[in-house]
Amino acid sequence: MALIEVGNFHIQINGQVQGVGFRPFIFQLAQKFGLCGWVSNAADGLHIEFNATDAIACRLYHEIIANAPPLSHITSHDMRAAVFVLYENFTIRESHHQKPSALLLSPDFAICENCRRDVSDSANRRYQYAFTTCTQCGPRYSINEQLPYDRDNTSMKGFQMCVRCEAEYTDPANRRHFSQTNSCPDCPVTMKLYDKNQNVVEESQVKVFNKIAELWRAGHIVAIKGIGGFLLTCDASNAGTIRELRLRKHRPSKPFALMFPDLMRIQNQVYLSDLELIALQSTAAPIVLLRLRDGGSTDLASKEIAPRLSRIGAILAYTPLFHLLLQDFNKPIVATSANSSNAPMIYKDEAALNELPSLADFTLVHDREIVALQDDSVVIYSPVHRQRIIMRRARGFSPFYSNPDLTLRPTSVLALGGLMKSTFTLLHLRNVHVSQYLGDTDNYEAQIDYKKTLEHFTRMFEARPTRILVDKHPDYFTTLAGEQLQLQHNAQLIKIQHHEAHFASVLGEHNLHDATETVLGVILDGTGLGDDGHIWGGEFFVYRDHTITRVEHFAYFNQFLGNKMAQEPRLSAFSLCHSIEEAGSVIQPKFSETEWLNYNKLILKNTLKTSSVGRLFDAVASILGLIDKTSYEGEAALLLEEEAQRYFKNDLQFPPAWTQTQSVDRALSTGTLITAIVLKKMQGIHRSEIAAWFHVQLVVAIRQVALKHKCQKICCSGGVFQNGLLVDIAITILGAESLLYFNKDLSPNDENLSAGQAFWDNMVKRETINEKA
Repeated sequence: MALIEVGNFHIQINGQVQGVGFRPFIFQLAQKFGLCGWVSNAADGLHIEFNATDAIACRLYHEIIANAPPLSHITSHDMRAAVFVLYENFTIRESHHQKPSALLLSPDFAICENCRRDVSDSANRRYQYAFTTCTQCGPRYSINEQLPYDRDNTSMKGFQMCVRCEAEYTDPANRRHFSQTNSCPDCPVTMKLYDKNQNVVEESQVKVFNKIAELWRAGHIVAIKGIGGFLLTCDASNAGTIRELRLRKHRPSKPFALMFPDLMRIQNQVYLSDLELIALQSTAAPIVLLRLRDGGSTDLASKEIAPRLSRIGAILAYTPLFHLLLQDFNKPIVATSANSSNAPMIYKDEAALNELPSLADFTLVHDREIVALQDDSVVIYSPVHRQRIIMRRARGFSPFYSNPDLTLRPTSVLALGGLMKSTFTLLHLRNVHVSQYLGDTDNYEAQIDYKKTLEHFTRMFEARPTRILVDKHPDYFTTLAGEQLQLQHNAQLIKIQHHEAHFASVLGEHNLHDATETVLGVILDGTGLGDDGHIWGGEFFVYRDHTITRVEHFAYFNQFLGNKMAQEPRLSAFSLCHSIEEAGSVIQPKFSETEWLNYNKLILKNTLKTSSVGRLFDAVASILGLIDKTSYEGEAALLLEEEAQRYFKNDLQFPPAWTQTQSVDRALSTGTLITAIVLKKMQGIHRSEIAAWFHVQLVVAIRQVALKHKCQKICCSGGVFQNGLLVDIAITILGAESLLYFNKDLSPNDENLSAGQAFWDNMVKRETINEKA
């Protein structure tokens, strides 16, 4: 009889493989196949070594890749023969940390259905335990202090497991096998509810739920520690409390997000598509912007929640704590980040107890430390074509990013992004790591949090970047920080034009870096310093032969009064209309006599110009009487989109004359566009029709530029493409003849700048980099 030859095999798996139940999965497969060996986490991925025949090894390898844990994401894998060692059993070995690390970090995961059942089952020992988790849910990135992801490297390291939790942790048949966040009422994460004077009101977990529900019903605002920071919460049906919350946060009109106890209550309030349903129930559990049902609802104070808007941001309770609180309250709550307007979210207990009494009546803290602050992610789907748009990429998405088809250079590169909606991106050992949204770094507190997050991140990976990538604007906080890091790491500093980075973010996401044909980049944005010293924002580039060239732009108009112009849409209207005789009766009433005289003198001396489509939206919104002064970024554009949507209703039908062929110069003439809008308004055409016509004209301009430069592939990015209606119109008009590409796993707004800078550096010619540095 022939002997069956047994060898030793080693499998290495890279990607998001830690904190997702991969080691218990491998252990169970080894038991199934009757194998001896070991599995272990390391800084360069997951390693498996075992004794087997060639046939069994191949079967095991195939099953691992085909049936990997649902939360994992494999970027590469291989199996090879190893030096023969005879193993007696199969074990999960202690993790070992080689330097530097080549892992992808796991984001935080929403509560899974199994854990939801556990906390709702009175016969389960975790009944009403607010920090119930398993290998398929719970915090990851937000508690991770260093790599690899093991309990001792997280903020759970100080919590000693009880006997029963330890038994679960070591039981291969249990779904909490090697669950690093495992705890229960016998070895709990504990919480306390404080009043404004830092007196403990309640610390019994069961009683806390009842107490907070009572406080909500009584009209109180309660700050609650979540996964990535504190949230301010109150009853979503109490208009008076919501108005008080707005006063305290200095947030007069920006919409508030709502957290719902279950899906049924969301469906009662909004129209919900299949894609939106999937997003709400996903492990990322983002806020999803949804259209309110016609006729309004008595269950929500919708006018106070989202003034003048037809959509609300909805999120399902994504932690056991929120699930239990909302089951007790049985109604939706307002759930907004615990900060005053424009300040970063509070995420430390001490800061919460000292600073939140001005915002909240009561504060709930717990003793599991948050390491990485994160706001909730926000997504929207365009109304007709259901194109997903990520408005804010944070908890549940970041810092994970995977694009295995993107060819990356082996060097370590750090890209620092822009000023607004800041992020950073690290290219390290051929992995891309994109940080969470870190706020607007024109704010000192946000600058501190940005630096802390960056230091924590680079320390975890022990990365020493050879190139630092920044925006060309010399006064951005991130540009100045890059100059300091250049000296610290003895690295090369490369400055990248703002809108080229936006363009590169789409090129990189869709693997167009090696495209053989010319690709058109359409970047419609608010503000970005151009190569000519003017403020760009309505740009057309072509990408060819690894080079980006600006070929067209919307016509320049006056940029004056600095950032005040972005805050007062009437100033954009004044800039575009002051020389249009017919516009005087429309524009002049928006200003006092003194303002009118001063601004007319000032604009004659002005030399700074802009091509910003963001400011163009502001101007049109002001001309149509929608808004003259905003209280939050993008408010004018949002109201203009709402107005245009009223014209289209549930389809995109419009007169064929709206898309008539015209020259590129005319299509890009801001003066011609604004004059037409003023005349339409004076003719008595309803403003919803004018708003709709304006949206279509922007897409007509894109079509004309694409035809002129013979580009079939069109990449669209920039903050203006957060507008789902504009995206739908582009798909409707251009989709039949062109291949359209939008940001898919990144936001189109300035959050994508850091990733775009990294992709730009990875795709352009070396000599181009040297020339532009």
